[in-house]
Amino acid sequence: MSWLSSTRLLLGRSRLLPRRSLLGGGAAARSGIPTTARFLSDDRETTLHSDSTVSDEDSSLIASKFKSQIVHKLWTERAKAKKDGSAKPMGGPSSCVTVTDGKTPCQSETKVEYPFTKDELLSESYKSPWNSMRIGKILEDLDALAGNIAFYHVRNEDNAVEHPLIVTASVDRIRLRKESPTMPCDQVLSGRVTYVGTSSMEIRMHCTSAEDTDPWLEAFFTFVTLDPTTKKPMLITPLKPQSPQEQADFDAGAQRAALKKQRRKQEKEGAHQIPPHAEALLRQARPVLLNMPSLASGGADITMAATSMQNALMAQPQSRNLHNRIFGGFLMRRAFELAFANAYVFGGARPVFREVDEISFAAPVDVGDLLVFNSRVLYTSSNDGATDGDYPMVHLEVETFVTEPELADAKLSNQFYFTFAIQGPTRPLRQILPANIDEATRMALRMEADKVQASGD
Repeated sequence: MSWLSSTRLLLGRSRLLPRRSLLGGGAAARSGIPTTARFLSDDRETTLHSDSTVSDEDSSLIASKFKSQIVHKLWTERAKAKKDGSAKPMGGPSSCVTVTDGKTPCQSETKVEYPFTKDELLSESYKSPWNSMRIGKILEDLDALAGNIAFYHVRNEDNAVEHPLIVTASVDRIRLRKESPTMPCDQVLSGRVTYVGTSSMEIRMHCTSAEDTDPWLEAFFTFVTLDPTTKKPMLITPLKPQSPQEQADFDAGAQRAALKKQRRKQEKEGAHQIPPHAEALLRQARPVLLNMPSLASGGADITMAATSMQNALMAQPQSRNLHNRIFGGFLMRRAFELAFANAYVFGGARPVFREVDEISFAAPVDVGDLLVFNSRVLYTSSNDGATDGDYPMVHLEVETFVTEPELADAKLSNQFYFTFAIQGPTRPLRQILPANIDEATRMALRMEADKVQASGD
């Protein structure tokens, strides 16, 4: 049997195995995986212990040990809170105002500390080659923290009632407000629910350093709740702001939700229409591509296709989340790392992360799926903000596909839009040329979205 035939046979068999077999189930404990973990990363000691009989929930917590200490701590706290309806969020306020017809933002506030100056192992695990925090690992932690915050807002304190499923609908924006601090410097990651609609909620998080309490990173996630049986959207507990600042945050969240709804409607109505700006971009590129193609390969311009990079991987059991699907934070980190490499190769100098917008989750990713990440540069721009001075910016798109070689098919799972500043490039950045209407449309839509985003800053 050839290598290719053997591979297809193995892939085909893996899809026939029951989920419990793929995810380990009770076999995790018997395979020698340690079932006790202890963390000394804050003033409290957190210990997780499971006996030789491992439930599905305990199995997912075992998988969390393959992730960062922060993710493991957050997931362990959430598992405890599911069993203890009176448990308070980790690092949250000692007391909160309660209301009978909803919940207050204070009741979901959660905080996790990074004691880098005291925990050398933790510091080393988060340090980048340039002595700053690894953004990819922060993305993983943000996803785990957002899940805890959402859980505390919707949880039933009566353990007899099944908890609703909480699902990440989108990551609306994660951005650097200023330069990230130099390691080691103690950090605090915190957040709370700031807006609630009918079946979705907005979660705002930020990261601050011990040396400067003004946040250097800000993130907005949108979660939805689903009925655990029907998997249909459920009504979310109303949010009741208690202060002028909480009301202002609520109103701002309502505006963002309305804008997103309007954009989705426009995109649906214009799904088969070509943006006028896209046609203009293609007209501008056509003379170079047709009459002077050498300029597009070695001069000041380059085709979008020539900027692309790709990698592929198998979704392993160690990367699953509490619902036994692949952890969204893991996908975000891998997409970031590919986009970073793409920007580095394209710009010719080390890129500095500035933001990621509109991360969509079109389809879940299961253990055993073959994932293909495609990255491309959409366009470049100058920067007129104070954060990066006059450094040029690179705007990239990363798409993740779940690929099925047996069926010669692939479906889109995620889309990510990254922006990097190229500080001190050795040469001027080349302009991107769309070679067809699809590329021109991608470029035009992203330019418009970034313009709208910037207008709200």
